[in-house]
Order: sequence, then structure tokens, then C-alpha cells
Amino acid sequence: MTSTRPLAAALEPDTFVSRHVGPSAAEQQAMLAALGYDSLDAFIDAVVPANIRFRRTLDIGPARTEHDVLAELRTIADRNMVWRSYLGMGYHGTLTPPVIQRNVLENPGWYTAYTPYQAEIAQGRLEALLNFQTMVMDLTGLEIANASLLDEGTAAAEAMAMSYAAKGKPGKETYFVAKDCHPQTIEVVRTRAAARGVTVVVGDAATFTFGPEVFGALVQYPATDGAVRDYRAFCEQAHAAGAVVTAACDLLSLTLLVPPGEWGADVAVGNSQRFGVPMGYGGPHAAFLATKDEYKRMLPGRIIGVSRDADGKPALRMALQTREQHIRREKATSNVCTAQVLLAVMAGMYAVWHGPEGLTRIARRVHGYAKALQAGLERLGFHVTHEEYFDTVCVEVGTHGQQDILDAAAARRINLRVVEPGVLAIALDETVGAQDVLDVLSAFNGGADVDATVDALLEEADPRFDERFARTSAFLTHPVFSTHHSETEMLRYLRKLEGRDLSLAHSMIPLGSCTMKLNATAEMIPVTWPQFGQLHPFVPPAQAAGYREMFTQLEHDLAEITGFAAVSLQPNAGSQGEYAGLLVIREYHRARGEAHRDVCLIPQSAHGTNPASAVMAGMKVVVVGTDQHGNVDVADLRKKAAEHSSQLAALMITYPSTHGVFEEAVKDICAIVHEHGGQVYMDGANMNAMVGLARPGDIGADVCHLNLHKTFCIPHGGGGPGMGPIGVAPQLVPFLPGHPVVDVGHAQAIGPISAAPWGSASILPISWVYVKLMGGEGLATATKVAILNANYTAHRLRDAFPVLYRAQNGTVAHECIVDTRVVKAASGVEVEDIAKRLMDYGFHAPTVSFPVAGTLMIEPTESESKEEIDRFCDALIQIREEIREIEAGTLDRADNPLKNAPHPMTRVISDAWAHGYSRERAAFPSEFTRERKFWPFVGRVESAYGDRNLVCSCLPIETYQLEGAAASLAQDTN
Repeated sequence: MTSTRPLAAALEPDTFVSRHVGPSAAEQQAMLAALGYDSLDAFIDAVVPANIRFRRTLDIGPARTEHDVLAELRTIADRNMVWRSYLGMGYHGTLTPPVIQRNVLENPGWYTAYTPYQAEIAQGRLEALLNFQTMVMDLTGLEIANASLLDEGTAAAEAMAMSYAAKGKPGKETYFVAKDCHPQTIEVVRTRAAARGVTVVVGDAATFTFGPEVFGALVQYPATDGAVRDYRAFCEQAHAAGAVVTAACDLLSLTLLVPPGEWGADVAVGNSQRFGVPMGYGGPHAAFLATKDEYKRMLPGRIIGVSRDADGKPALRMALQTREQHIRREKATSNVCTAQVLLAVMAGMYAVWHGPEGLTRIARRVHGYAKALQAGLERLGFHVTHEEYFDTVCVEVGTHGQQDILDAAAARRINLRVVEPGVLAIALDETVGAQDVLDVLSAFNGGADVDATVDALLEEADPRFDERFARTSAFLTHPVFSTHHSETEMLRYLRKLEGRDLSLAHSMIPLGSCTMKLNATAEMIPVTWPQFGQLHPFVPPAQAAGYREMFTQLEHDLAEITGFAAVSLQPNAGSQGEYAGLLVIREYHRARGEAHRDVCLIPQSAHGTNPASAVMAGMKVVVVGTDQHGNVDVADLRKKAAEHSSQLAALMITYPSTHGVFEEAVKDICAIVHEHGGQVYMDGANMNAMVGLARPGDIGADVCHLNLHKTFCIPHGGGGPGMGPIGVAPQLVPFLPGHPVVDVGHAQAIGPISAAPWGSASILPISWVYVKLMGGEGLATATKVAILNANYTAHRLRDAFPVLYRAQNGTVAHECIVDTRVVKAASGVEVEDIAKRLMDYGFHAPTVSFPVAGTLMIEPTESESKEEIDRFCDALIQIREEIREIEAGTLDRADNPLKNAPHPMTRVISDAWAHGYSRERAAFPSEFTRERKFWPFVGRVESAYGDRNLVCSCLPIETYQLEGAAASLAQDTN
């Protein structure tokens, strides 16, 4: 009888796992042999402590093909109904310019880059973000803006915290919020305020009286019901009382309306979504925060500023970083450690593409259609509530006829908003045409067509604003907003900036704790499907059935992966996940009559966001020591837990440790905290070392956040978007975040963490696809190979630089820390010099000086092949040889390839070359660089200069010319 096995083998599908995992079977065996192990499983048994090891296959199905998974997701997506949604509330239909969609949103050169901490190889992204900041500053009329925040609701909450930092004090702890702000914004602010002990008063801005207890106020401009109100007198009263005024505003409207900075607002926040970024059922979108110069050191998030490089050439960088939580820790005013870079780039490029005239034209068209709609409604006998509005018409219909209108609108697949019983709002956007206006009017006409044309209705309407509201000041005057209006020029501009950034499309990005792994094309494709991109977050549930099915499946899979009872997808960043998890813990204690539990134990080695998040959640931070191996000092933990036993709320712990080691005592650590009545929060930043091998819930954690932009393949986007869902143990499930507009369940829910009910919903398909493609065994394989790659890297580098922290058997987890301090005394070389020299070799540096100053934390991930890892290790080994030449005196201590790194092309081809080493050695230190050279666009950037001479908007165009650049820059910044 002939065996059928060869035929059966031939019929096996080509699954995705081998596409995601970099090293082949042969390469894995070679690495294992170098480490002294016979098999991958034997190696993993040596690395992962037996007492935490998860031994069965994850119950999430088998590995599958890309075609199969995308076909299933297409079926799920088709259950979403893409209606015309005129619901407003900060979310609007928009037309993404195809040149931006294809060349930014769908381009791995943009979406796989990392946060621009290494400025010399991030100049393209930094310029795009500078454009975004300039756009926000110009449109809001304020002096400084950040490089984006997470969403409008959390931006408003950040503004409240900033206002308190500026003006708050004991006895001055009340914050006023106008009742006509968006409802989700009000509730996000309330959630943040309650945790910090701030009293929120929601009321009518027209009648509110500022007392000495009020430190700030928030108003919406235009209001959630569309009204445009004059807040000049309101601001005067606030300032007289020593309060800060924040305006939540709509950027498109500010092309026609007086900007808030001109009528007295101190802060402006909002969402740039309608600048070419799809609604995506809630996100991701780039929020913004602009303010006066006097508050710049309190501004949350990242700021891009102009500095200069070592050759005097203008160069961009992240400015004023001493404000950030990794420096200030529990003293930080915000825990935000990320941004929405990819979306901010899109919004900024939308402004570049359209320019001031184009944006104004779009705004006038939207406003004109709104005026035509008003005229038509008044013809039909309805009363329009507000005389002054931008795009949202509020109409009084009475309670008896309301449902008939909604039903008639639904018959034409149109969603309208019920502001209150008997009052409807219609928010128009740039996708609206004349027929859309007539279709809306038909809903108010008993479903019948109206006897009018839009042209005729426009003749009855006056689209102008009166002098109180009409904008007269110029905006977007920098040439960048008037130069790139043909697709040829725009395409070349985008490509120019892309070419200045190093991304995963060039080489591995070995950043410890950041997990820069493959973001597969199959995972990215669904993001731009209209069934995911074009849904408003507040559509009726039946219209988002596909989203709900995907959420349910993803929540199940993440709960299985983590060992928890339930998952909330709402937190839209890792920092938000930390904050949400701690609020859930606080609410759990409060529900048990133990609201006094407010002490949070945090190890010295923790991420800076941990103490910042604890303070935001209203907790008191008590630091726990770490031992010489980087592990939590169990004796000190036991002592601190006993000392604060009656007040202990939580312990925050990162696992594997921030030092890249599986701590053997982790179960004992959890037990100690539980013994004293606390809950254990596990930071899931290093989950890439655990998936399929160990589960936080089994270890003893009560809550854990997951960085979907790390372990679960959502790309970093040059510094965002991210997602930070939390998984929780059974006792915490009732307290998961709720939402004021959409019912997300949970009996005793804390308030909303994010503006949208499921956070950045439109990027969740990326993680859903990844999990389905890999299956239970594939995910475990990926984790095993990630650990193998890290240990192989540590093995290869052991003779060049000491590896700082290892387990007792000499292994590390998914990352390793190499100590570069050993070369400083003999050579003068600092860790920064090594990081910059790696750019000349075509690599992004590993994580610099975290968690130990003067070290490099390296994480190769499972997606990098042995060949690429060897190339990276060879580069570091060769750099160590260059350092030895300095130690021996062969290379000058001050003038050498490391101290002068990186070497941009302008310097290498300059006639003024006078260094004691060759141009070839500077620019082409390896064979690979001769084949595929990535040129840093600028030399080493001077950080201190940029902070002393802070400029956060586009400079005059002549500043960017090479000749006289230093003089021009100094003139413009002093």
C-alpha cells in the first residue's frame, strides 16, 4: 500500500508563522548550539522559571494563512453598516487625500519608525510634526503647541491637570466645565479630576460666577450643539479670579472663526481627526494642546523644537524633555509618554496639501451647506436653535415628531443626533454634497423629497459671521503650506522626509522594552477598509456588529493569553492602561469600604510612567529597592508592605523585570502584597517574553496592561499610535471603564479613560489578525525565538561589553543590558557616542541609559533573522575595536569616529575634511554600508541649544539653507 504522507504534506497550508519569525530552523539550531543547548524547548526550560511556566497550548486556534484570516475578517467587517453619520461630537467624515493615504498611512517607511529619541535619523518625522505644531499654533492663535495627544477628551483632562499645576493650591481646587462640552469630554475630565481630588462643576458658562476656589475652566468652541458663543467676558472674569481658561475647539472652524487665543483663552485643545484621518469608530486620531508661552514647561506630551547640529546646520529634536515623566517620575504632571505621531503627520500633511486657501474653501463649503440646511428646515416650519454656528445645525422638533424624523433618516441610511428630547443636531462635514443636504431635509419632510434646490436655499442664507466671530488674522503663512499643492510636489515632499528617517524598512531597531517587531502587511491591510475606517464611534450598536464581534474575539484571546477573566480595550496607550488599571484597583477598594487604601509600592527600576500614573490615580508612591541583580528586593518589599499594610492599595511590577530577567521570586512578591490587602498591577511592557509561556493571571497579578503596539504588532508609527488594553482578575471585572454615550457593560464601572468607548478601534484589527495568523502554538514559538535571539545577542557581545543582569544560570529574558561604562575612563567614550556611531553603520541605537545610566538595553525580537542579528552584533563589536584604538592612542581621544558621529553626507563630501581618520572609515565602516548606505541627514544635534533657544514652529525658509545656517538660526531663536 502506497503511503499518502508526502501528498498530505504537500497539501499543508503555507501558514504565517514562518513569515513572522525571522530565524529559520537551521539558524535556530546554530544559535542554540552557540549557547550550549540541544533544543529550543530545553533552552526555554532553562530560561523561564518552572513555577510560572504555562504548559498547555493557548486556546485561540491553530496558525492560519493570510488569505484565510483576511477572508474571515472581511466577512466580519461586512457586518458593519457604513451610513452617513451627522452626529458630530468631535468626530466627522473626512476625505483622506490619496497621496497621503498611500504614501503615509499605508507606507512602512512612515509607520514602522520609532519615537524620535535619536533625532539625527528622524529629521523627516520631526519636520512633519513641526508642521503639525505650526498648524495648531496658527489656527488656535496660541504661542506653543505639543506634537499631539491621544484624543480630545484626554487632552481636555491634561489641560485641567496643567491648569491645576499653574494655578491650583489648597482651597483653589474647583474646575468649571461648560455643560455644552461634548459629553464624553465632560466624563473623561470628571474621571481624571475625581482621582486627583479636584471638584468639577458642570454648568452654564453664561451664568457661572468665578470664586476664589476655581483654578480653571473648560468651554467648547463651537459647542457640542453647534452654538458659537462669545467667551470674551467669560475669560476676563476667569483671569480676574486667577483661573486658566481652556477652549476645546474645532480646527476647521478656526479658518473662519476668531481663534481662541485672540478672545482670551489660555489653552486650546481638540482633535485633528477631520484633517484627513478616518473616524475609525473612535480612533486613533491626533489630539492637540496649544497654550501660552508662560505655560510651556507644564505642557504635557512631546514638543518638537529647532536646534542645530555640530556643523551649525538647523536640526530638529524633541525639546524640553526634562518635563517628561521618565525624568520627573512621581512629580510629573502627566504620565503621557507617547503621542499620535502617524496621525499627526497625516493631519499636518492634510494642511500642507490644501494650504490656507484650500482649508478655508472646505470650511466655507461645509458652513454654506449648513446654512442651506437651516434655510430648508425653516421652510419646513422648524425652528433652528442658534443663530451662530459653524457646521452643526440644532433644530427643535418636539418630542412627538422626533421618532418619525429619525425613522425617515434611517430609511435613507442617515444618523442624526438627539441632543435632548425634542432637539436634534445635524453636524455636516467635507464629505457632504448637495444631495446629502436634500436627503436630510427629506427626513424632516415626512420622508418625501423637498421642493427646493440647494442653490435656491443658499440664496436665502447668509453664510458670513458677524464681526464678533469672523476671523481676520492670517494663518499657515509658512511656505510649506503653499508649496506642495500638485501631487508631484506633494509626493516628492513626502518621499524627501521619509528618506531622512530610519525605519524597520532599513534595518533592525533593537530597542529594549520597545519590541520593534514585524508589522506585517496582511495585518495592516484592514485598517483602511471603509467598514472599519468610516464608522462614527457613536453609531447605533446594530451598525457596528462587525466591530463588536471582533472586540469579543480579541478580548477572549487576550484574556486567554494573560490568564485573566476579562479585558477592556478602551485605554488607547500604555500609559492609559496603567492609569485605568490603578483606577480599577482604587474603585475595588472603595467598593469594599477601604477607600483609605492609597499607597502604591513601586520598585526603583520601574518605568517612569509607573509613578506618574500612580499619582494621577490619586495614590501615594512608596519606592521599593532593587538588589544588585536588578530584581525587586523582597526583604525591602516585605518591610514596606508591612509598614503600610492598612493603607496598601497596590504594587506595580514589570515582568520580566525592566532589567530583562525572569525574577524567580515573582509569585512570592505577589503573595506578600495580597497578604497585606493590596492588589498587584503588572506592567505588560515585556509581555513579548511571556506569551504562550507564562500568564500574569496565573503568576498572581490582578491587572495587567498590554502594549498592543509592542507585543501584538500594532506599529509604533514614529511614536504613536498605541493601545494599552487591561486584563483583570474576576474581582475587578465589575469596575472596568464605562462610557457616557455607548453602553460597554460593567456593573460598577469607573468613568471613561478615553474619549471613545473602545479607544483606537480602527487599529485593533492589526492585533486581531496577528493573533489569528499565529495561533496558540505560533505565538508560543514567537516568544521562544524572541528569548533565543536575545540570549544569542548577549552571547555574541559578551567579550565586547559586559552583560549586566542575568539569571543564576546565565540567561536573560527577551532583552539584555550591555554595560558601556567600562570604556569611559580609558577612552572618554560615552554611551551616547556609541549610539550615534551605530547610525554610521545603518542602525538605530538600542535603548540608551535605561534602566541603568551609561548602558544599552537591546531587544532583537523574534522577527529578526540570525543574519541581521549578526550584522548588528558585528557593528557593536567593530565599534568596540574603534574604542580600543582610542585607548591605545591610535585614534585621537577627541577627534575620532565616535566623538564625531554621526557623519552626514554634507560633512563627508566637504572640502573642509580635517579629521585624523578617512572619509571612507567615517561613512562606510562595514561592507553592508557600501551596499545599502543610510545617511543621517544632520550631524549630532545640540540638545541644550534647542532648549535655551526654544522654537517650536516652522522657521523662515531661508533658515534651512546650508550657507549661513548657524547665523540665521541664532538670529531667529534669540
